[in-house]
Amino acid sequence: MKLRLPTSPRQAFLLLFIGAVGLVGAGLVIGEWMRLNPCPLCIFQRVLYLVVGLWALCGVLVPQVRRFWGVLIALTSAGGMATAIYQTWMQMYPEAATACGYGEPNLIERLVDWLGMQWPFMFMATGFCTSKESILGLTMANWSIGCFAAFLLLGLWIGFGRRFEKRRFRFR
Repeated sequence: MKLRLPTSPRQAFLLLFIGAVGLVGAGLVIGEWMRLNPCPLCIFQRVLYLVVGLWALCGVLVPQVRRFWGVLIALTSAGGMATAIYQTWMQMYPEAATACGYGEPNLIERLVDWLGMQWPFMFMATGFCTSKESILGLTMANWSIGCFAAFLLLGLWIGFGRRFEKRRFRFR
């Protein structure tokens, strides 16, 4: 069986949607299996994966504006990557990290708290951002950096790649 790249933006957006929602599902399963307590930044990254999935689903439904959806996916992924990098820094230097659970809640923590009250199984933050539980030698934040980087590149590829441009024939 030969693996082939998607031939239309709709197929590419569908694969991206499945990947984003699949990562959220995998994160929930791994969290339960390893008894990990997600922190506010972990939950915020989960929200961003769902937003990437939402933009990809919009791309499946309305592929005519693929550049718009690709840019939204790339921007959301950049935000997720920045959040994961910040969490990785907090895990590497916990003595320097004063945010995430201490003091007055910031905007991300307020959003996560509100979501946790609406849907506790999916969004309840019960852990600390500085804790480091590793999976195959990397923390969940480290894995998230790579996943968000892949989504960022895929969003740009779908949005601006020549593969999905309509071929126009020129007669001379």
